This record gives sequence, structure tokens and C-alpha cells, in this order.
Amino acid sequence: MNSLVNTRMRTALAAASDDQIIFDLAGIERAYDSLVSELPGSAIRFAMKACPVDEVLASLARRGAGFDAASPNEIIQALGTGVPTELVHYGNTVKSDQNIIDAYQLGIRDFATDSIADVTAIAAYAPGSRVFCRLATTGAGAVWGLSRKAGCSGTDAVRVLATAKVKGLTPSGLSVHVGSQQMTAAAWQDAFNRLAGVLIALSRLNIRIDHVNLGGGLPALGYRNRAGHALNPPMDEILATIRTGMCRLREVAGTPLDFVMEPGRHLVADHGAIRAHVSRLSSRRQLTGDREHWLYLSCGKFNGLYEIDQLQYRLVFPTHVDGEYVPAVVAGPTCDSDDTFGHEHNLVQVPVEVASGDPVWILSCGAYSTSYTTQGFNGFAPLPVTLLPSEQMAHLDAC
Repeated sequence: MNSLVNTRMRTALAAASDDQIIFDLAGIERAYDSLVSELPGSAIRFAMKACPVDEVLASLARRGAGFDAASPNEIIQALGTGVPTELVHYGNTVKSDQNIIDAYQLGIRDFATDSIADVTAIAAYAPGSRVFCRLATTGAGAVWGLSRKAGCSGTDAVRVLATAKVKGLTPSGLSVHVGSQQMTAAAWQDAFNRLAGVLIALSRLNIRIDHVNLGGGLPALGYRNRAGHALNPPMDEILATIRTGMCRLREVAGTPLDFVMEPGRHLVADHGAIRAHVSRLSSRRQLTGDREHWLYLSCGKFNGLYEIDQLQYRLVFPTHVDGEYVPAVVAGPTCDSDDTFGHEHNLVQVPVEVASGDPVWILSCGAYSTSYTTQGFNGFAPLPVTLLPSEQMAHLDAC
């Protein structure tokens, strides 16, 4: 059994008779506390898109987290936890005039940006607000690079923040995102080099920002790559690089500089698991003449496992601990051929005796499993959510 699955999660998975996704709120809280301890002085703004489950957000808010929201609807959900508006920022560089108006009316005064056009709109529809400019990164070393859609060059960032100042906004910060599930410390080092260069250029224009947002990218620990090998991100090295980089940027700035982190999957991925079931294990000959085993599950790309294009989730077959295994392509229940993982030669070992209806536990599914789910592609509904209580709630229950 995977060491990332604690006793409470194993018990809940074993007790589940129907398909569902289970979140361990206490595990999420421990991950948050650990990150705060590792990066002292950093403000945490949870990336809501990773797990927009009200109870998860409320649990993090009780711990002191704020939120990185990407739309007015996410802002509304974040404020529903009771956090003050100053702990919520509009972190999406893509927003319409109406988005800006709605966010401003909700009380948001911190906006991400990466272009003069966007800054001009913020000045018009959210006057007097604070803006932080996102720098582009290469995304090298990440499972998802995120290298093109958001972020600008250092030269453009200086122009954007100078324009913000002229237009009556407060040029408050810089931000980066090194790519989702970033597997290298080198990517963070490169980001700090880019940030340092822009800080120096801004100081020449007498623009003094007050914070740097280091974005998301911190990896989850329980994933496998598509070949089935554990990813094993170098967390200690990554965190040490971030701490060193923060000290360096404070020296470069020469003035007080705060830091913000936007973790998403790092806090929730390994504390969510799906109880699914086997639809069918079949064997059929392909046009090449090769015979393949296919394991069809009740859960796939469109109802909980959207990221199967890049990851192979860990599967547990609790009623088949022993016995013969066969390599199989694993796929979801829909008729879409993209609803498949374990493509080609990257197969998953499956008990040959599994039968339709047997339970399957899919581990490290806490990130993006709810937010990417369709509302019923091919008639397969989203998974219901089960929540294991947080440590605070468990204490109250015990009393």
C-alpha cells in the first residue's frame, strides 16, 4: 500500500460502497502547516482552481491561507470562507473589462497583469488598485510548462509597471510561475535570476515594489510518469533554493520585500483519492496482430482523471492483493478514445482475476479532479465528494 495513504484514508476507501472522491482535510492542513514552516514569512494564497471544494477552502482559510482567484466567481467563493478581501487577489492575467468591474465591486484591489492593455483596463475600471506583473518563464522541468499564455519579458514588465504608475495604479509586485508540477530546483533558480534583473531595472526608474509572488508549481509527491515510474520530486532542494532566492531578492531590492506563494496541487493532490470500480477487463487482438488487455474503469478523463494525458495514477485493487497480474491499457468509461492512460507500451499491471464491479482505489487525485470534471460527458456524472474531517473538526467531534 502506498505510504502516502494514511489510515483514515484507507478506512474511508474500504468503507465506500459507491464511487466517490475522498478528501482528507487533516492531511491538507498538515501540508499547509509544513509549507508555512519551510518558507517562513511567506503568505500563502491557495490556487483555487486546483480544488474548488468549499470545505477544503474553508479548512485552509481557518489555517490562515488567502486565495489566488482567477475569475469573479472564484472571488465570490473565496470570500464565502470569511477571509478578508485583502487576502484574495485576482491572479489571472486574462480578464475582460466586465471581469475587472465585477472584481472591483467585490472589493478586490490586487490584480495580476502582463500587458499595457490590461493595465490600462485596470486603471479605467479598478482605479487606485495594486498590480503585480507576471514574468514569463520557460517552464522547463515541469510536467505542464505554462510557458506561453501568461507572462511577459522583463523589459515589458518594466514598461507595464511604469505605465501602471503613470495611470494612478500602485505597481506593487512581480510574479512568476515555473510550471505546474515543477520537478527541478533549477527552474526556481532561473526564475529568481529573472526577478533580480527586473528589480534592478525598476529601481533605476525609482519604482519600488513591496512583494514578489512566486506563484505555483510546487509538486505533489505521489504521482507516476506515464511509464509508471515514481516522479520523486527533490522537495528539499526545491525549498532550499526558494529560501536562498528570497534572501537574494531582498538584498537586491534594498527595501523590505514580502513574498507570496500560490500552491495548488502541492497542498491537495496527495490528500485526495477516488474510489472507483472496474467496468470490465477484456482481451482483444489489435490490427497489428498483438493481443492487448484493456481495463475499463468507472472513472476516467472526463469525471475525475483529466490529467491522465501526462500522469499515471497509482491504482490499488483491494480485493486482489495476491495472484497473477497482466499488463493492461487502462481507460475510462466513455466512448472517447482520449479517455485512456497507459498508452502504447506504458501499461499498468492489473490483477487478471478482476471482475466487473470490483473496487479500485486511485491515489493522489486531490488536485484538479473536481475542477476539470465535465457535467456529464456521455452521461457519466461527476463524482460525489466525501470529506474526512479536519483536525479541528475531529477534535470538536471528540468533545
